[in-house]
Amino acid sequence: MNLDKYRREHADIIGHVSTLRTLCAHGIADEAAAIAREVIAMSSVIKLHLSVEDRYLYPSMQQAAPALAAKARLYQEEMKDISAQYGQFSRRWNDAQSIAEQPEAFRADANRVLKLLFDRIGRENRDFYPMVEAA
Repeated sequence: MNLDKYRREHADIIGHVSTLRTLCAHGIADEAAAIAREVIAMSSVIKLHLSVEDRYLYPSMQQAAPALAAKARLYQEEMKDISAQYGQFSRRWNDAQSIAEQPEAFRADANRVLKLLFDRIGRENRDFYPMVEAA
């Protein structure tokens, strides 16, 4: 299975996270409008990526060797929680006014949720995708 599209989307998501970090370093309240736009743009990529993984990648791995099928089920189950947390984050912080009024709350929420996302992308790229490609 060719996973280049998934890896490109991962790189795109990491790019959005990097842009958010840069904007935050310039001042969350000052960059609130740009941060909100970035959250919205990143959310579009994440929603599409998760949908394709959930509909195609994980189900196709259910027919693979038992170890890979089990790993796919585990990853799919874990992603439900991460997806829910990201959804709450994106709904709360897609508005410049909310970000400008609560910059430290945004920072704390972003650090927590985006770390979950970043760590998960790393595990998929490092552990799961090589198993899929080897199958």
